[in-house]
Amino acid sequence: MSGQQITDAEFRAIEQFLFLEARLADESRYEEWEALLADDMHYWVPAGSVDTTAGPGEQLSYINDNRARLGTRLRQLRTGKRHAQTPVSPMRRIVSNIEVLERLDDGFRIGSNVVVYELAVQATGTLRLWPGRVTHGLRRTADEFLMTSKTIELVTAGLAQHNLAFLL
Repeated sequence: MSGQQITDAEFRAIEQFLFLEARLADESRYEEWEALLADDMHYWVPAGSVDTTAGPGEQLSYINDNRARLGTRLRQLRTGKRHAQTPVSPMRRIVSNIEVLERLDDGFRIGSNVVVYELAVQATGTLRLWPGRVTHGLRRTADEFLMTSKTIELVTAGLAQHNLAFLL
């Protein structure tokens, strides 16, 4: 982080937010997960390496959702009729290597590594691994953080992907 210090309490609060966000996604608790989102949320899973000179709209993406589109995705998942996730895949995320990349005026930009373990019970029963690097934008409110962005750079982003009909 460029010269700006963060307190231990701030780091613990960030860490706890990331762990909560992962657990809610693992447990398909979509309403609670959605409550963590800011109105200007952007959720992006680029296909291939991130081009830092271009924006998400200028690159091929597996997912490139603004807040409204993400809300639609979550409503579809809550119906129980999203057949690519019927029954819902049991999942667990391992979040590690958490770093504060930047202190912003109203929050932080956070980097971490993640591995999502998905048991594709609705398909082949295969255990799928989704390793990647995640960058979160977090906005501090009076008593909590809200997620303003989540970018997941998959290790396998240059390869053909299985169905991403769940939250990464």
